[in-house]
Amino acid sequence: MGEDQHNSAPSGRHRWQHFLRETVLTLTLAVGVFLGVQAWLTRDTPPRWVDSGTVDWLLPDGTQHRGTLDQLRERLGVPADAPVALHVWATWCSICRLEESNVTALARDHPVITVATRSGDARAVRAHLRQRGLPWVTILDPDGRLATAHGWRSVPVFAVLQADGRLRHVTVGYTTGWGMRWRIAVNLLSPA
Repeated sequence: MGEDQHNSAPSGRHRWQHFLRETVLTLTLAVGVFLGVQAWLTRDTPPRWVDSGTVDWLLPDGTQHRGTLDQLRERLGVPADAPVALHVWATWCSICRLEESNVTALARDHPVITVATRSGDARAVRAHLRQRGLPWVTILDPDGRLATAHGWRSVPVFAVLQADGRLRHVTVGYTTGWGMRWRIAVNLLSPA
């Protein structure tokens, strides 16, 4: 009787295979759900930046300027053919706060332009940036028109904005620092 019980009990190898199979299935399901949600959240994102003419922006020193996106890129010294990271956020967004250090760290190594959407006028955004210690270049989108034109109903949004205006690797929701860097690296390796 004891021998039968021993033979019917799963061996360590079978338990490991079962665990591995369940883990792979769970991870596959999780990735599928994540990609499905991202596809839904970015379904109205156009393939290119929607030119809104002139915009107002704040530089890290708090000064306010006005011009086109190309003029902003030029002012920042971004090479004409270089992509920039684009981060859309709002002062009232708690997930955006969790992402702040990722964006700030990325900006040390790569050009980043942020967009403060539905966050008030220049004074309110400037105060928020100073209070949070965020040295960001920030386009002002007080009424959300810019975000709406791109189909972004939620924040935060992260994307790679190519020099020719194409938007790539758009994600909505929290993006890790390595996730941001990975999207930029993939874009640089495969800009088409």
